[in-house]
Amino acid sequence: MTRKRDADKYAARLEVRRAELMEYQGLTEVDRSTVELDQTTVGRLSRMHAIQEQATAIATGRQREQELARIEAALQRIADGEYGYCLACGEPIDARRLDLDPSLPSCIDCARQARR
Repeated sequence: MTRKRDADKYAARLEVRRAELMEYQGLTEVDRSTVELDQTTVGRLSRMHAIQEQATAIATGRQREQELARIEAALQRIADGEYGYCLACGEPIDARRLDLDPSLPSCIDCARQARR
């Protein structure tokens, strides 16, 4: 397991990132809402642009939700004392990898294999 001090450092980073993502989700909620299709107030091109922006906001929101899920899972592994080990093979995850993204659940070898 990752030393307690390291786990605390990663937990703090994860908490900050989770707060940022939650804030962004709240700020962009309006962007993800249904686009009004009233042609009397909005022209066709403006409406198409609004629909495209909505689709982008929805996709970005899904990515945030996925990242939040990874963060929650990492925080749970920290709480359970299981943080820092690959979920696939059980080997320790290199600290440089966790420094890059503390929510990563796997070592580099297993991540490469999963991409194939």
